[in-house]
Amino acid sequence: MVAKISTGSSMFGALAYNQEKVDNGEAKVLFSNKMQLDEDGHSSIGGCMRSFEMQMPVHLSTKKPILHISINPHPEDVLSDQQLSDIAREYMRKLGYGDQPYLVYKHEDIDRHHIHIVGLRVDENGKPLNDRFEHRRSKQITRELERKYNLHPAERKERAERPELKKVDYAAGDVKHQIGNTVKAACYGYRFQSFGEYRALLATCNVCAEEVKGKINGRSYQGIVYSTTDDKGEKVGNSVKASRIGKSVGYEAVLCRMEKSGKTIKDGKLKERTRKIVAAAMQTARNRQKFEQELKRQGIDVVFRQNDSGRIYGVTFIDHDSRVVLNGSRLGKEFSANVFNDLYSDVQTGQTENVAPQRRQGQDCTQQPHTAARLPVSGLGGVFGGSSIGEEPPQDTAGQKRKKKKKRTRRIE
Repeated sequence: MVAKISTGSSMFGALAYNQEKVDNGEAKVLFSNKMQLDEDGHSSIGGCMRSFEMQMPVHLSTKKPILHISINPHPEDVLSDQQLSDIAREYMRKLGYGDQPYLVYKHEDIDRHHIHIVGLRVDENGKPLNDRFEHRRSKQITRELERKYNLHPAERKERAERPELKKVDYAAGDVKHQIGNTVKAACYGYRFQSFGEYRALLATCNVCAEEVKGKINGRSYQGIVYSTTDDKGEKVGNSVKASRIGKSVGYEAVLCRMEKSGKTIKDGKLKERTRKIVAAAMQTARNRQKFEQELKRQGIDVVFRQNDSGRIYGVTFIDHDSRVVLNGSRLGKEFSANVFNDLYSDVQTGQTENVAPQRRQGQDCTQQPHTAARLPVSGLGGVFGGSSIGEEPPQDTAGQKRKKKKKRTRRIE
């Protein structure tokens, strides 16, 4: 069982995110604590807001009085609504929020049913309740609940299946080992369908990946070279050939990963979560900074690519919850680079970057991550529609690259 705790300032955002799933038949209210809801358990966002506002102190000593917790059992643990309610109630009591007003939702939008809890984390004087060592205490509580309800230790299993993605620190030394750990975690912990998406993911960890092509003794070859970058995106130190790290992160292995990822993303409908969250952020964010912040809270990094004149010609989303990397055009034309250029072309963040298929030594090779929030999601329709002129050109699929490689090789032989 894994519990994720987040705090914020917007009660509406937390409620709207859950209420939309209820309206779409993807979630339901399990129970409430010290809340005024309809007898059937259903209530509008306005009704929930009024119930919380009546109990919200006038003067607050914190900017983040809202608590939003998700509790995720292991996929093999099938729990009844009563069991989930008991777990939520006991978890909140042991964490110190048992006497607070809160709502518990059960989400059924994915096979792994889980619960979300929205509540207040301040007392009647507006002071935050004791949150010292909260995450450590939360882990202890989930372990106790796993034993009590005979559940699978989901956290340990998830950690073993998903290597941690760490940023490379050149100053820390042993750069080759650091790069190796990072690229392996990225290649096999995330799903991507193009080399550009793979590079965007690695760039958030201060690693630059470049394709290299050439001929040796009349035979064509293709490979990958990995480099370390600083936080500004400039290369630091020497590059490392993929062959020095291992075949598992070499050119052929990455192509194979692309092919498998494409099928998994399609069959598992893994784009939907990212699409809904991005659509909601585009509707509610007033500027690029707000857009990035809203996605960040929801576990999504967004990488904008801009040319020297500041025009946005590419955008990539990295969903750390679904573990997928998606260029904006894959989500639909309403998420193309042109749309974001029209929305945010007048915003200069000072953290933009250009990414090209080939780079000279010393050129900027990173893609700074930008990210942000848990807000209501709804179809974007044609509101932000537009052509994809200016989007980075489509890349060959892994299968097409293999065919081209074979054709070149035959001609040479």
